[in-house]
Amino acid sequence: MLTHRPAEERDLATICRFPQSEDELFFMFPKASYPLTPEQLRDAIAQRSDATVVELDGEAVAFADCYRREPGGPLFIGNAIVSPAARGRGVGRYLIETMIELAFSRHGAAEVHVSCFNGNAAGLLLYARLGFRPYAEEERQDRSGNRVALIHMQRIRIKERESR
Repeated sequence: MLTHRPAEERDLATICRFPQSEDELFFMFPKASYPLTPEQLRDAIAQRSDATVVELDGEAVAFADCYRREPGGPLFIGNAIVSPAARGRGVGRYLIETMIELAFSRHGAAEVHVSCFNGNAAGLLLYARLGFRPYAEEERQDRSGNRVALIHMQRIRIKERESR
């Protein structure tokens, strides 16, 4: 059974083990250095809101948080990642649906945004299935200096569906 709760200090070491490679960490948290450390994660959480952990049978298996690029601007879901052991089991969907609900109910957001690198096919497909649509691309560089595209996506709140 999946549940969610605010992230706690005791979760940080567990979350830091989720990214299995430098690429996975880049998709999750591009500014971090591999391997992810509790200090890096703690600093990111301190600058964001709604740090959330998903639990499967009482074990932390996913994490995400929210941020705004500018005061009063759209709310973004960021730093989303699922434990390798829990992938392919609906945990990512539950995580993102939970974060969408937080954005709409707690923050009164009219829309929610995500940004996803072009190499993260699983993330792009998940976001599309959950109703996110691309609206912009931004050229970036990966850790090796290769050109990559950061695809910005948004989901507009549909009053009837989102106000349950």
